[in-house]
Amino acid sequence: MSGARSGDATLRIGIVNDMPMAAEVLRRVLALAPEHRVAWTAPGGAEAVALCRTDLPDLVLMDLVMPGMDGVEATRRIMAETPCAILLVTASVDANVSRVFEAMGHGALDAVDTPHLGLGDPREGAAPLLRKITAIGRLVREPGGAAAALRPAGAAPGLRQPLVAIGASAGGPAALATLLRGLPADFPAPVVVIQHVDERFAEGMAAWLAEQAPMPVRLAREGDALRPGTVLLAGSEDHLLLKAAAQLGYAAEPRDYVYRPSVDVFFHSVAERWKGDAVGVLLTGMGRDGAQGLKAMRGRGWHTIAQDRATSAVYGMPKAAAEIGAAAEILPLPHIAAGLMTAMARQAGKEPMR
Repeated sequence: MSGARSGDATLRIGIVNDMPMAAEVLRRVLALAPEHRVAWTAPGGAEAVALCRTDLPDLVLMDLVMPGMDGVEATRRIMAETPCAILLVTASVDANVSRVFEAMGHGALDAVDTPHLGLGDPREGAAPLLRKITAIGRLVREPGGAAAALRPAGAAPGLRQPLVAIGASAGGPAALATLLRGLPADFPAPVVVIQHVDERFAEGMAAWLAEQAPMPVRLAREGDALRPGTVLLAGSEDHLLLKAAAQLGYAAEPRDYVYRPSVDVFFHSVAERWKGDAVGVLLTGMGRDGAQGLKAMRGRGWHTIAQDRATSAVYGMPKAAAEIGAAAEILPLPHIAAGLMTAMARQAGKEPMR
């Protein structure tokens, strides 16, 4: 990715919107943050794809609904040809949930409603978008992985119930759908998913994944017990973690993490508190979140899997895991479900599940 250097707060931002008024609103919002500047404005998806080839910005603000090439296809093309950070900015995220998840499956990082500046203080209407840009700017400039939030402990004796812990970011929704479709309805372990997603549409994502998976999928709640055959998805900007041996909860700390919720925080809590067997899986995503936590899980003697480069929408998080030896196995996305079941069967000392 080209653009901002570590320690440099400036972001060069491309605006993609077919409505001149909406594009002007985005320009006005960026003018409120003088550390950023507009690299270019494109009136449609095809023009954005072409501009990214010749002048790749640090961040693209991508509309979803446009004539010709829409934001979903433009995101797919940009991430395939000239990958960069993409923030979906659309008139209504809630009215375009399916398109949001489709674009995130191709590598978009997040989504936000187009600001309404109105007649009052423009900073109030611009605040949600500027917060998203600031968070992505930190991610783009991040020089390395986040520090471990929890100190891993040694393996504990006791129950051998398995647990599957999955982390994902950019490109994650589509990858998760593929993985979960490959698991049986009677899967003999709880599955917990940490996906970098705005809590506003976490519930919609859980419902969308439930349509794809044989198992039930819902948001994790404070105090949830882990039960086999259920997929629990982090549903808050607070961090999901194991607060007890088999009980989930949310925590605001650590507050300074780029990633909220953080895969590393959850993986480290599993390494510290889970008393049975476990398998850790790190899927497509930008940055390094989850790599250190996956390494802590491998240090417990558990099997760990990272998605390969060829099938990752964004080869950041799994690459970071591979570089530090956190992944015992690197697999293409279509093979991860089978690899996961084989690993669990091996832990249980029996033949792989069919």
